[in-house]
Amino acid sequence: MENIYPEGSTVFANVNPGQKLVVRRFVKRIYYCTVQGNPGLKEQIYYERELSE
Repeated sequence: MENIYPEGSTVFANVNPGQKLVVRRFVKRIYYCTVQGNPGLKEQIYYERELSE
């Protein structure tokens, strides 16, 4: 499977579309994201189908 959202791109989670996320890395079909503007928060993980641009 290909990486649709490259590292560093801004995405939104479908469950919380008001919160901007930054893709930190993509490993084995899982996106590891941090909250934009607050990287100290816990990292969030999502599958591709759970994210949108």
